[in-house]
Amino acid sequence: MAGEELKEKPKAKKKGMAAQTRLIIAGLFASTVFIFLAACFATYSIGENMNKAYKNFAQVLSKTLAIEGVEVTKELPELAKYDALRTNSVSVLKSNDDIAFIIFKDPKSKIIYSSKDDYPDQAEKARITVSSPMIVKNGSLTTNAGSVTVGLSGNIMDKVSATSRGSLVFVFVLAWFVILGIIYMNSSIITRELRKLHQGVKKISSGEFGYMLDDKDVDKEIKELYSAFNDMSEKLSRYNEQTIESLTFERNKLESVLMSIVNGVVVCDNHDKVIMVNNYAKRLLEVEEDDILNTQIQDFCDSTGEFCFSDKIAKFKDTPLDEDGSPINFTIEIDQRILKCLISPMFTRSNSYVGYIIIIIDVTKEHEMDQLRSNFISNVSHELRTPVTVLRSYIDTLYNFGNDFDFNTQREFIGVMNQEIIRMNRMVNDILDFSRYEAQNIHLEKTKQDIVEIIEDAVNQVHVLAKEHDLTISIMKEPDLPEIPINVDSISRAFMNILSNAIKYSPDGKRIKVRAERSRDGEYVEVSVEDQGPGISEKDQKRVFDRFYRVENATHSVKGTGLGLHLVKVTIEKHHQGQVFVNSKEGEGSTFGFRLPIHPKEEEREEYIPKHQLPAESEA
Repeated sequence: MAGEELKEKPKAKKKGMAAQTRLIIAGLFASTVFIFLAACFATYSIGENMNKAYKNFAQVLSKTLAIEGVEVTKELPELAKYDALRTNSVSVLKSNDDIAFIIFKDPKSKIIYSSKDDYPDQAEKARITVSSPMIVKNGSLTTNAGSVTVGLSGNIMDKVSATSRGSLVFVFVLAWFVILGIIYMNSSIITRELRKLHQGVKKISSGEFGYMLDDKDVDKEIKELYSAFNDMSEKLSRYNEQTIESLTFERNKLESVLMSIVNGVVVCDNHDKVIMVNNYAKRLLEVEEDDILNTQIQDFCDSTGEFCFSDKIAKFKDTPLDEDGSPINFTIEIDQRILKCLISPMFTRSNSYVGYIIIIIDVTKEHEMDQLRSNFISNVSHELRTPVTVLRSYIDTLYNFGNDFDFNTQREFIGVMNQEIIRMNRMVNDILDFSRYEAQNIHLEKTKQDIVEIIEDAVNQVHVLAKEHDLTISIMKEPDLPEIPINVDSISRAFMNILSNAIKYSPDGKRIKVRAERSRDGEYVEVSVEDQGPGISEKDQKRVFDRFYRVENATHSVKGTGLGLHLVKVTIEKHHQGQVFVNSKEGEGSTFGFRLPIHPKEEEREEYIPKHQLPAESEA
């Protein structure tokens, strides 16, 4: 696969020469060719002109020598002409090194004098030969006295040509360098301006929107380009600001939503790194943000030191994403708190996998409630089984052998059966009252009553039971207590539950104190029951009024449904705007009670259920 990818991958193109560089080189080459051709043409033209001028010079020189030769030899005998011409020619040859030879001839072309005889080496240097006739004028009559041939070496022409060529080469080379310098300077200026533009583009590409180029002292075309760039940069800056504001707003909105979710949320990328965590998740996991962000979620440990997420993340990754849409759920425990976790994948709009989300839900209360319900069902089943078993055995005995028992024995049997029926009735009433008082729309009818009468009636009802355990119940009531609006049945049941608990947990022969008094602030009537039982720990005192909660230890072994005190709390606080309280020390007894407002606030009238329509009342 990797080999195929490499084959399919296009080869990187070699970097070629820039168009600007190619243009500069082409211009320089054209300039060089033009200068070279111009120099060659100028050199050729100068050479031709020099040759022509030199020939003219030679012609003039020969004519001059012809005239001088006529003047020198005029009126001289033939034998004297040689010396005269030789003397004049030597003088001329010595005066000018460019003259190679001079030859004088008579009219018959016979050599009169030749400098080649005297200067043979110099005569060999001759390159240009020019002849002129020697004319003798006598009035209007002209006669030919001979001719003069002059040979020139061309040294002066060579020197002048060399100097001209050097000057031309210098001028053209200088011109070439000037052109090269102009091209280089122009190229440098353009390159510098383009480099500034390139730097600006890099700034834009790196995210520095709004970067401006200084367009002073630049060419018109480049200035227009700079202006277009600055305009583009300004627009990009405005667009970027709007985009950043929009993205920031969306991100803040997303974070706000995430942080306000009542469940814990942990977001991980596709490399298992934690990239986001809300406040509730930090509180549930008992970590700080800096301790969990950018860490591997598999490295997190629960209360027992186990990597609680590691196995579940591995299982999540082993499950194909399109196999099952349901999230993986599991539970962990953090500091005696039960947390339910759900792992769900994250996808983009293009259906690309980018990570996963872990939802953390605190199910501690639900877990505890499940346990309490299980305990409640077990307790109720046990509590109901006991009186049913007792009733069945006693009834069966009386039915089969009743005639064999005397009156006292039968009375004793019937008394036991009556106590078990009362016990069963109380449990059934607790269950029915629980479902009835927990209803949201129920409203209990209230009338102003003397709370002391309810207390005394309840004490009278449990008198026989207290006497069986040799318990003394004393009532201490504050005089002139005001009548308060209450529902008599529910308050009687609430007080009876507190008083019954005091009897259950008090050792035989002890005292139970019942108090009815006005609270210190004068706004409430306070009723309390103090026993000398085993007491309750501070931890259990916080939950003793919770539904289904029972204190189970070596000293609290009395069975029950766990609803009695919860019904007291619901009756007092929900239906009478009052308060319940407990004060206890282990080994020193407990005081349970409630406060009822003398002037309660007016309640919103909800659905009222008359007493005769409540199913529990008929069974009670």
